[in-house]
Amino acid sequence: MSFDTLGLSADILRAVSEKGYSEPTPIQRQAIPVVLNGGDLMAGAQTGTGKTAGFTLPLLERLSRSAAKGPRPVRALILTPTRELAAQVEESVVTYGKYLPLKSAVVFGGVKINPQIEKLRRGVDILVATPGRLLDHLSQKTVDLSRVEVLVLDEADRMLDMGFIRDIRKVLAVLPKQRQNLLFSATFSNEIKRLADGLLHNPALIEVAQRNTSSELVNQVIHPVDRTRKAELLSQLIGQGNWRQVLVFTRTKHGANRLSQQLERDGISAAAIHGNKSQGARTRALADFKSGGVRVLVATDIAARGLDISQLPHVVNFELPNVAEDYVHRIGRTGRAGNEGEAMSLVCVDEHKLLRDIERLIKRDLPRVVVPGFEPDPSIKPEPIQKGRAARGGQKPGQSRGQGKKPGGGSSGARAGGQNTNSGRSGRGGQRNRSRAAG
Repeated sequence: MSFDTLGLSADILRAVSEKGYSEPTPIQRQAIPVVLNGGDLMAGAQTGTGKTAGFTLPLLERLSRSAAKGPRPVRALILTPTRELAAQVEESVVTYGKYLPLKSAVVFGGVKINPQIEKLRRGVDILVATPGRLLDHLSQKTVDLSRVEVLVLDEADRMLDMGFIRDIRKVLAVLPKQRQNLLFSATFSNEIKRLADGLLHNPALIEVAQRNTSSELVNQVIHPVDRTRKAELLSQLIGQGNWRQVLVFTRTKHGANRLSQQLERDGISAAAIHGNKSQGARTRALADFKSGGVRVLVATDIAARGLDISQLPHVVNFELPNVAEDYVHRIGRTGRAGNEGEAMSLVCVDEHKLLRDIERLIKRDLPRVVVPGFEPDPSIKPEPIQKGRAARGGQKPGQSRGQGKKPGGGSSGARAGGQNTNSGRSGRGGQRNRSRAAG
C-alpha cells in the first residue's frame, strides 16, 4: 500500500514524497482513514511506529478542505506532555503542511510567552501545546479555543503519569462539545481507559503492538558490573566500539551531570539533558547530538519517550529505571522505523530486583555478558534503591527513580518537559504546580 491510496491530497503527498517516504506504517494505514472520516479514535502503538504522522497527515487533510478565511481561529489543538515532543509534533505539521494554506504554532513553557502571544494574535489553524503553558494563555485570554474542531491527546498515558489530568480537564471544559477526539497512547492502562470513556464517542480502537512490548529490532544485553566501575566500563565500550552516537540514561540529574563530565575527562564528547537545564541548553544539546557534535547524550527519563532521533544505533541504561515500563520506553529510542538498534544495561548488584521486574514485564530473560576485566566482585553487598514512582522528580544524588521508508518516526511521548527539579510525585492530588512547571 502507498500513501496515494489513503485519500490524501496531492499537496500532502508531495510533502511526504519529498521526505523520502513511500509506504505508510501499520498505525498510519489504520488511523488515517478513521481520522479522515471524522470519527473519534483511541490508538496505541509502540514507540517509533510513526503515529505522529498517523494523526498529522489526516488532520492537515481535513482542515485544508475548508481553510478559514479572514482571522484564523484555532481549529485543531494537539496536547503533548513535554516541550520536546510539542516541538517535534509542530515540526511534523510544518513539514507535511508546507504546501497547504494552513498556519500552526507551538506553545510551551521555559521560554518567553510574548512571542507566542504575538503569533497567536496573527491567527493559527493548528496549535500544539503543553498543558501548563496553554492554561497560562487561557488565563491571560491570549488564545481562543471556542472553535476547535479536532482535539488530539498525544502520549496521553505520559500526561496522566506526569500529573496533568487536572490540566487536561480544565482545557476540555473550554472546548466545544461537538468535536473530533483523537487519543494516542503507548499503553492502555486502566486510567487511560477511564479518560477515554469520558472523552471519546464510539471510538475506533487501533492497537498495533502488544502492551509494553520491547522492539524486536533492538538487540538487548545485560553487562553485570560493580556500581563503582560503571563509568569506566561505559568509556571502554564507547571507545572500543567506536560508537559515534549513543544515548545514555541515568536516574538523576546530578548523576547525568557527573557522568557527562567523566566522559569528557575520558576524551569522549558528551552533553547532559535533564530538567535542571534551560530549554535553550536542552535544545542545543539535542541539536549537537543529532548533528554529531557530541557523541554521547546523557539523559534522565526526561528524554525516555520524547526524543525522535532517526537511526540512533545505541542506547545504554547506565542505571536501570525504577519503573519497569520505562525500560521499554528508553530502549524504544533505538530500533525505530525499521532500523536495527542495540540496547545494553550496566547492572550492579543493587539492581537485580529491578532487572527481574523488567524481564517479567517483557516476558523474556535478557542475556548476561560479563565484559573481561569487569567481573563483578561477589563480596559486594547490595545497597537499597528507593522504590516507586514517587521517586520521580528531584532525587538526591544516589537515589533512584522509580517495506519502504516510513514517515513520522513519531515520538512516543515522554517525560521530556522541564519539570521543576525538586518536585517529587506524591500522588494525583495537589499536583498543579508540578504539572504547570512541565509546560
